Amino acid sequence: MIGAFYQPASVVVDLDCLKTLPPRELASGLAEVIKYGIILDGAFFNWLEENLDALLRLDGPAMAYCIRRCCELKAEVVAADERETGLRALLNLGHTFGHAIEAEMGYGNWLHGEAVAAGMVMAARTSERLGQFSSAETQRIITLLTRAGLPVNGPREMSAQAYLPHMLRDKKVLAGEMRLILPLAIGKSEVRSGVSHELVLNAIADCQSA
Repeated sequence: MIGAFYQPASVVVDLDCLKTLPPRELASGLAEVIKYGIILDGAFFNWLEENLDALLRLDGPAMAYCIRRCCELKAEVVAADERETGLRALLNLGHTFGHAIEAEMGYGNWLHGEAVAAGMVMAARTSERLGQFSSAETQRIITLLTRAGLPVNGPREMSAQAYLPHMLRDKKVLAGEMRLILPLAIGKSEVRSGVSHELVLNAIADCQSA
């Protein structure tokens, strides 16, 4: 994988562009919004629970606050870890599982946000199985994603075993070992290495049969 770090001179946000999106694309974007609440800001997650209906209506003040808060959270992380050596990896919650879905299912069959949504639930189930995240908090995530119109289970036609080859090619893999982004509480998360493949497969299976 080849890439570059190049900071923009400015970022322009035009809320009117959101009005051009079909509902499925809007929901896909909300997956990344919900992610910020899970990994960094429990109060923002609470706000999303209370204001999701307004966001789905494209309510102007709600959208403005939501986008501003997401930009603030991302800017704080990127400023602290510009070249993604540690903290910035938290922004990839759900992506290790989600990229596996996207790769296995083929481009466009699952939107990025849809795959990330299912992946965030898989990450929560993994954290549950490690004894560091409660089933009640996982249910809050599932409820919010469902209200947003997002999937919370993986594709029925994709076995748990099909995830591993893709996950082991993830950019966060270090010395052949997966590094997973796992929630510890709503608003707090960690980068975790050394999770057994068996436990990960069981967590994925939890989300296939749910």
